[in-house]
Amino acid sequence: MVKRRASDIAVDAARRNQQQLARLGGQVSAARSRRRLTQAQLGALVGLARSTVSALERGRGGGHTLDTWQRIGVALGTSVRVDLPRDPLADTADAGHLVLQELVLRLARAAGIRGSFELPTRPADPSRSADVGLRDDLRRRLTLVECWNAIGDIGGAARSTSRKVAEAERLAPTLGHMPYSVASCWVVRATRTNRALVERYPEVFAARFPGSSLAWVRALTTGSPPPADPGLVWADIRGTRLFAWRRALTGAELRAETRAEPRAEPRIWPPAETRANPRPGQRAEPRIWPPAEPRANPRPEQRAEPRHETHAETGSARGTRAGPRPARRP
Repeated sequence: MVKRRASDIAVDAARRNQQQLARLGGQVSAARSRRRLTQAQLGALVGLARSTVSALERGRGGGHTLDTWQRIGVALGTSVRVDLPRDPLADTADAGHLVLQELVLRLARAAGIRGSFELPTRPADPSRSADVGLRDDLRRRLTLVECWNAIGDIGGAARSTSRKVAEAERLAPTLGHMPYSVASCWVVRATRTNRALVERYPEVFAARFPGSSLAWVRALTTGSPPPADPGLVWADIRGTRLFAWRRALTGAELRAETRAEPRAEPRIWPPAETRANPRPGQRAEPRIWPPAEPRANPRPEQRAEPRHETHAETGSARGTRAGPRPARRP
């Protein structure tokens, strides 16, 4: 921005004010005359003297407030509008959309793919166009990329993309002696609103975009063959990179994945063919392997007492002594 001195700004502002006041005064005079009002009658409507209305119409109303000008405009059946023109430093209204298109075109050029901005899918009607068209003449592929800064109507957007794909398929045979295959993909800015929208309707987006999002990211960034099915990929907020959409599993996929997981069954050890023969009258019980976790130590009041087998003859416990050892006979 060029720096200017305060004196230059004051002179330029005074010149522009005089031009605007002269134009506004002429408009007031013309509107009053069309309504067959005198200056005195208009002044009586807005609370001004006739001489003041005359000065305003001659472009000398710079000292009056905006409220005075607005009352004059309302009395004449119109209004006074004061606004600033478009800021030269401001971005365009579709800046967010252009950032995504710029990203896709830049990645396509780096991958050696010819990109088209607003590719017409119906040449007779230029308003019917895809946001970005990627044409790979070597592999005979035409990819339509729709860039979304915000999605207001999911169904309408999906129908619009399907219509563009159908028009491109009718247009593909005219591109060369061999037809082109047509594929489509959505590039959506990963804002909080768009993410919440996709999470709110997972089945809708999964049915509409069955193509692998990771494969679509590779196709858009490296030029690899795109999936045959439509896909959806995310673009970061600043529009500098693409990343895959992690699609939530559908109910059928979750059930299939659950059935595919084997259940851990306990093993019988040792196997039946290697199990030792039990003693006569004894039943061989198989053991579960791996064994269960050892039990925790019992509480002191629940500790089991050791069990002793006693001799019927002496009444003493086996392995223990009931009294002093008897003397050996000579």
